[in-house]
Amino acid sequence: MSDGSGPPGARLRRGPVFGPSAVLTPANVVTALRLLASPLAFTMMMREADHSSWPLAGLWFVLSMTDMVDGRLARKYGSTRSGAFLDPLADKVLVLGGVGAMCVEGRFPWVAWVLIALREAAISAFRAGYVRKGLAVPASKLAKWKAFVQLAAVGWVTLPWTNGIRWLADATLWIGVVVGLVSGAQYLVAGRGAATTMEPPT
Repeated sequence: MSDGSGPPGARLRRGPVFGPSAVLTPANVVTALRLLASPLAFTMMMREADHSSWPLAGLWFVLSMTDMVDGRLARKYGSTRSGAFLDPLADKVLVLGGVGAMCVEGRFPWVAWVLIALREAAISAFRAGYVRKGLAVPASKLAKWKAFVQLAAVGWVTLPWTNGIRWLADATLWIGVVVGLVSGAQYLVAGRGAATTMEPPT
């Protein structure tokens, strides 16, 4: 019997719901909510006793983990140019804002924040240069873990259970800094390699 779905074994594939130029997509809505809620988290970090509370830990967990949510939504409904810009922007705001708030409160050393900020500024500048040359250099797997580890360092401080274990947050932070620097170097090497293999214009 035929159910009207076509030949046996045939399956219909749904294409992306949104095109590359779309802006108002489910993934972008989640990313925008992350950006809008970030200042609340930073304010709570500086107002809560010991920079820790269950509401703050819950908010930070949601802000950190929704990065995977908007990624899945983008894969399901179609990636967009606006999403490619907003998603890493949200990660940078969360990391630099979260680590920065802890530095203001004397919980993390400023040198860690400076290294993270310099890495992000350098990669953003090189990425802009690659785009002008028509190159697309994908992020390495190590780079995808960078933000997660750095966000986790802040998360250990916000969580009441681990707030007093200073070495845990500090060690995670420095691991995140090292991972960021190594992944940044990988990105620059990959970009230079892509640039040297470009054929000269005829």
